[in-house]
Amino acid sequence: MSLQAAIIGMGRWGRTLVESVQGREGAGIRFVAGSTGTPDKARDWARAQGLRLHDSYEAALADPEVRAVVLATPHRLHAEQVIAAARAGKAVFVEKPFTLSRASAEAAVAACREAGVVLALGHNRRFLPAVAELKAMLADGRIGRLLHVEGHFSGPGAAAYKPGMWRADRSESPLGGMGGMGIHMIDMMVNLAGPIAEVSVHSTARVLENGLDDTTAMLCRFASGATGTFATLAYAPRCWRIALYGSEGWAELTDHEHLVYRPREGEGSVRDFPKLDIERAELEAFAAAVAGGPAYPLPPEQAIHGVSVFETMIVAAASGGAHAVP
Repeated sequence: MSLQAAIIGMGRWGRTLVESVQGREGAGIRFVAGSTGTPDKARDWARAQGLRLHDSYEAALADPEVRAVVLATPHRLHAEQVIAAARAGKAVFVEKPFTLSRASAEAAVAACREAGVVLALGHNRRFLPAVAELKAMLADGRIGRLLHVEGHFSGPGAAAYKPGMWRADRSESPLGGMGGMGIHMIDMMVNLAGPIAEVSVHSTARVLENGLDDTTAMLCRFASGATGTFATLAYAPRCWRIALYGSEGWAELTDHEHLVYRPREGEGSVRDFPKLDIERAELEAFAAAVAGGPAYPLPPEQAIHGVSVFETMIVAAASGGAHAVP
């Protein structure tokens, strides 16, 4: 039987999540209800998806048919909403950023553990087949000792943010593209290279005039001793790239599917992986975890650490210099 869920937030991304699984055989999850801050805009879409439209988050939590909630809501609401879902006994899938402070992330994780409910965070690039291959390269020695990581995630979305939109609020979108894009790449760097111990950040507006930064760059040191660099640009053509440099070889993944490997000696390789619906993949993994299957492949400790890195980046950008990540 499919996991019956409610979608909370019916903007562009909430709809994307629902449409990735709704009515698809074998997904393991079916949306039956939801709520949104703009119900009049969502009424027709909700009806077409077969969703009961509740007038509040609390009403959606009280729906006896709902066993899980999927949160596609403003970042500042996540911690409070996760805790409320846990207290209602509902499993929770929450979009990124998980929360905006380490303390609130820890409180949300603690509430889910106390209630015994599954908590999943929407860092969907973890499900890419090419990322599994990068992890295999690190494990089997093809990269050798990891020395340096480079990450990049950019796109022009912030140019469309208008006054009154929650994403146009600097408190919701600190460091420009970090909330919408860059936090994904921070998670990818942690996923591949482990905890980040120290960061220094420069963030500024070079083009945008809507109050948001458009250029954010970070230099970091991992707990392993490896170094890393990262950039997210909120007013640039779309770019997604992760590269690993080691003592025995380097590997670069671009656009999710194109992987280049160059060893110290011998022939390298170029491989193109098939495209994957990563939104469906993450929701299927969430449903499987709720059903008692494999644990969701993003440990809560790493979810908390990602928030801690983001929070420290904000401090580092404001004050200058390097800051240790708690």
